This record gives sequence, structure tokens and C-alpha cells, in this order.
Amino acid sequence: MAVLEARNLTKRFGGMAAVDGMSLSVAQGEVLGLIGPNGAGKTTMFDLLAGSVRATSGSIHLAGQDVTQAPAHRRLAGGMGRTFQIPRPFPGLSLLDNVLLARQSQTGERFWANFTAPGRVAAEERAARDKAMALLELVALARLADQPAQVLSGGQRKLLELARVMMADPKVILLDEPAAGVNPALLEVLIDRIRQINAGGVTFVLIEHNIDMVSRLCGRIVVMAQGKLLYEGRPDQVAKEPRVIEAYLGGVA
Repeated sequence: MAVLEARNLTKRFGGMAAVDGMSLSVAQGEVLGLIGPNGAGKTTMFDLLAGSVRATSGSIHLAGQDVTQAPAHRRLAGGMGRTFQIPRPFPGLSLLDNVLLARQSQTGERFWANFTAPGRVAAEERAARDKAMALLELVALARLADQPAQVLSGGQRKLLELARVMMADPKVILLDEPAAGVNPALLEVLIDRIRQINAGGVTFVLIEHNIDMVSRLCGRIVVMAQGKLLYEGRPDQVAKEPRVIEAYLGGVA
């Protein structure tokens, strides 16, 4: 069953098609890699899927629902989370507060509920705090829970962002270059945590230039070039495909 499906997506900026008739289907529980050379349209494809930009044509379905016209926050509520190549936590807030901010649909968000249902509000806040701490523990940042996010390294910010997106209970997570700027030791932690989260039923789609990471995590890879689908297959098939070598690796075997 496809948890995320794009059909004939096109996005034009003036006369240029950044994404040109791309179709993509992601199965429940899959880890799918999306690769391609710079300018292939990968990030625009993510923007379309997440709702950051509107498609010129085509459709997007999330868990069977048409979300083509839905804004980003509606897609998040429907189960689609996204991380970014450059994480932007709130630097002055603690790690715990950064994660708590991602909690969705709390009773206390409604002004009068704080007076008419204070017990429920307090119980939800305790549960949210416990969950946020558990997620920080998952990404090996619990010891820094009370520290401001500005103390984190680039790799730690990637881990914080993963915890933050998990706070929203996503069905699908779009990961935009999770390995960028991450040292080898933290990269192993990140790979391990992605595997753990995926084992719990969360689906991943990741853009990544680190081919080793993609090969280790992904059972299937989609290759884009010039806004279009170039090739799709297992990591071992992609590595041997002449069109991929030419477009993505610059023709070097």
C-alpha cells in the first residue's frame, strides 16, 4: 500500500520546469532514496510533496487522501513531516522546548480550555514532556535537554531536528540531506536512529549525496535528472546503470 504517491508532478518557474512530470510511489514502511546531480529537481520535489510550493500540475496523495492543494501545516497534521538540509532550531530555547514546540493539537492551545479543562491541559503537557524527553533519549541528546540549542554541533542539530519531527507523530518523514555536515561518529548514530524509527513503522524518503548512507538505508532508489525520472531500482542496480553514472557521477565508473 502506498502511503505517499505523486502523479505526474510538474512545477514551472517561468518557462523552466524544475520538476517535469515526476511520478513517485512510496510503500508503507519503506526507506526510499531520491538522488541526482545538483539541479536535478530533488529539493523542488520535496517542496512539492511537503506543501512548501504548489504544483503547476499533477497530484499528491498522502495515506490515500488527495493533499495536492493542502498547505504544509495540513500535511503535517495528516502525517507528513520534513527535515531540512540546514536545521534551524530556535537557538535560545532549550532542546526540550524545541521538541515540545512540534507537538500537534494540544487542548491547551485553545484559550478557554485552560480555564474549563485545566486537568486535561496539565495531563497533556506532562505526557508531551515525557514524550519529548524519550525522543531526546532516542537521539542521544537527553543529557543536553536543558541546554540552549545554540550549543549543538551541526550533527547534533540534525539529531534534534529528527526528534522534533517525530514529536508530530508522522507517517512519512522527508529527510533533506541528513548526512550533510555530520561527522562520521554522529552519522552512525543518525543511521541507527533512522533504522530504529523505520522499524517502528515510519516511512522515510531521503535526498542524500552520501551514496554509502543511501545504499545502507534504502531498499530502492529513485534517480532524477533535469526534473525527470532517470532510473529506479535497488542500490546495486543504480550503481551499475550507465545513465546514472553519466548523469550523477559525471561519467566516472
